[in-house]
Amino acid sequence: MASVLVVEDDQFVRSALIRHLTEASHTVRSVGTALEALREVAHFRFDVVVLDLGLPDLDGAEALKMLRGITDVPVIIATARDDETEIVRLLNDGADDYLVKPFSVEHLSARMTAVLRRARAAGAEPPPTLIRVGGLSIDPLRRQAELDGLPLDLTRREFDLLAFLAGRPGVVVPRKELLAEVWQQSYGDDQTIDVHLSWLRRKLGETAARPRYLHTLRGVGVKLEPPRSEPGR
Repeated sequence: MASVLVVEDDQFVRSALIRHLTEASHTVRSVGTALEALREVAHFRFDVVVLDLGLPDLDGAEALKMLRGITDVPVIIATARDDETEIVRLLNDGADDYLVKPFSVEHLSARMTAVLRRARAAGAEPPPTLIRVGGLSIDPLRRQAELDGLPLDLTRREFDLLAFLAGRPGVVVPRKELLAEVWQQSYGDDQTIDVHLSWLRRKLGETAARPRYLHTLRGVGVKLEPPRSEPGR
């Protein structure tokens, strides 16, 4: 069965979901705010998140964007909003499915099964081989990276960003493509990319002013290539 995070501030709804999902043999954790949800996904591994939009500290749509910044866990939106434009926007922002309240637990279970089936099918694809660019060595299967033989301590998103760019050495990747492929967002704030690039540069021992691997082309995108001092350049 699945490990589920329920993000719902209505105590009655929350208790009912916990009870029925537990009876269905799922492992359930629950929180009532967006900030608590972000802390949970940062510290625990979940198979699916059920996210209410009407949270007291942050609108669920904003919470979804923040979740997508740190995890690719499937997210099912639970909402009282039935506006088609809003639903399409949520799906474009990274939601995997949605349910309009009120809904039955049986309906939720069926949607969870479908979402998990798609996620597991995607995870069954053959893992890419070891990626080497200059002194960088990246193992997508083990999610490990080394620089000049020393392990890099990377967050999940930092690793995803590094692996994606390293898989296209010397190619300038537009920021829109990075948002779509690394963050699973059709649009977003460039600052998200800039912050993660800054963190990644620091761990690679470089800066934006003195880049070695990561090169930003203003208004175009980002590319990763071996340092010019590397042999063979």
